[in-house]
Amino acid sequence: MYIGNLKIDGFAALAPMAGVADRAFRELCREYGAAYTVSEMISSKGVTMGDRKSKELMRLNDAERPAGVQIFGSDAEIMAESVKSVLEVKPDFIDINMGCPAPKISGNGGGASLMREPEKAEKIIRAVVSSTKLPVSVKMRSGWDFDSINALDLALRAQNAGAKAVTVHGRTRSQMYAPPVNTDIIREVKRNLDIPVIGNGDITDGQSAALMFEKTDCDFLLVGRGALGRPWVFQQINAYMSEGRIIPEPPVSERMRVMVKHIKLICKYKGDRVGIREARKHAAWYMKGIKGAAQYRREAGMLESIEQLEEIAYKICVENQ
Repeated sequence: MYIGNLKIDGFAALAPMAGVADRAFRELCREYGAAYTVSEMISSKGVTMGDRKSKELMRLNDAERPAGVQIFGSDAEIMAESVKSVLEVKPDFIDINMGCPAPKISGNGGGASLMREPEKAEKIIRAVVSSTKLPVSVKMRSGWDFDSINALDLALRAQNAGAKAVTVHGRTRSQMYAPPVNTDIIREVKRNLDIPVIGNGDITDGQSAALMFEKTDCDFLLVGRGALGRPWVFQQINAYMSEGRIIPEPPVSERMRVMVKHIKLICKYKGDRVGIREARKHAAWYMKGIKGAAQYRREAGMLESIEQLEEIAYKICVENQ
């Protein structure tokens, strides 16, 4: 697949997830075969005002490339202005968030709320495209609610405004993350666009990836929640799509090794105080489904150090031999 002149090898990439898809997780997913990564969503207004947190969220490492920076906002001029700062981190492409369902974002005119204002959305896309030579992609949902499934209209507008790819999450904003995923709308968008269409929603392994390709004929996939505590999902998808080979979930000992590695990487980039606090949710995801998970998640919820995490990982390995 090509996003503009950017060649993408593989089948699936890591979706931009606020509070999750940071540098540490993006690097780890790339190690396991994610074709590219995208930053956590970044406020265009924050960037233009010189917000330190926004600039930190934009930082990219070579280990996670190809990588894009995702921006959100409701003002075309501010969105375009923010690109100047985004370009400083040398992303491989820029993604526009028009799909975030969070009230904090959509309630302030950004994210999925732009699906209710397609003309305004198109103006924003055009402004961002005109402000950079990098390829621009747009991520959206199927619609605001079941009575306004308009991803095709917005996707056509995005293409007309110069976007080089669109991602369609097959849920409405009102659904949040509840089932089902509407694969029909993704397929309809694919049938009517000339630029790549990326499918998103409930992709958790090689078989579900293959089913998304089959049902939608999309060009590529984004994996979000299916990668939480499971960065190896990209290895599973690549093996199944290229060879028809099913890679099972790794043994508990390997899951714990990756968990500790992941948390140490977070601490390296953010410091132990922030890293350990964020480790609590990641540890809970890595522990999902293992024997004694409920108790270990409670222990992880009170993590104070890497040493404590390593002790928990050791106990889990012993109990799950």
